[in-house]
Amino acid sequence: MMQELLNSLISGVQGGGLQVIDLTQLLNEDTPILELPPQWGQTIKYKSHEISKYDDRGPFWYWNNFETGEHTGTHLDSPSHWASGADKGTVDEIPVSGLIGPAVVIDMVTECDVNPDALLEPRHLQDWETRNGQIPKGAWVLQGTGWASRFSDADAYKNTDAEGMSHVPGISKEAAEFLTQERDILGVGVETVGTDAGMAGTFDPPFPNHNIMHGSGNMGLTSLTNLDKLPESGAIVIALPLKIEGGSGSPVRVIAIVAG
Repeated sequence: MMQELLNSLISGVQGGGLQVIDLTQLLNEDTPILELPPQWGQTIKYKSHEISKYDDRGPFWYWNNFETGEHTGTHLDSPSHWASGADKGTVDEIPVSGLIGPAVVIDMVTECDVNPDALLEPRHLQDWETRNGQIPKGAWVLQGTGWASRFSDADAYKNTDAEGMSHVPGISKEAAEFLTQERDILGVGVETVGTDAGMAGTFDPPFPNHNIMHGSGNMGLTSLTNLDKLPESGAIVIALPLKIEGGSGSPVRVIAIVAG
């Protein structure tokens, strides 16, 4: 029976009955990164250094070195990324089964077009549940904001005003509490550079989604794309980070499997 299920999955992917949708942004030197106040440490932007390319440095092979931070581009935040989750698991400690789950897609595109500071609230989750039933166990809850369309323009993506405040959507304290205390999810995913809103440093507590989500042992996915190609229910998401020993996070290839 299980072999039949696996054969059916392969047939669906290869035959077109199932679509595989890439939710990952391109990683390159133009990839926007989160910039912190200057008194704190900064992540390194992605840089590639060619080793050889079919030349006198290596006649038959092409390869590169690269450098960047764990939290660059489309990436996964492990629980240990935040102080509240320091003892909740590094990226290498996440079970592989804990990286695969059903997708819950919350469409907030119209709302974010009007208000770039819009937050995912419990009402959005409850509206989704009215249409689809309770958020399933082990789900990835994905906030669709349309922000992925700004990714190639770092200024538009960060949306910083004259006072230096970034106006991008995120996840509210109340939604994070609902998802971690009343539902049993893997984590949340966003199209923005981080899972908290641009203004979240001014919230009480600061950066509530990071604080609550990671403190509960849950994860975050950032800089996602193509969420508009997913149904609000029914897709499966697979997020595979590098298995970095002791890592707080990792660039990640995120895919969704959707009925064709």
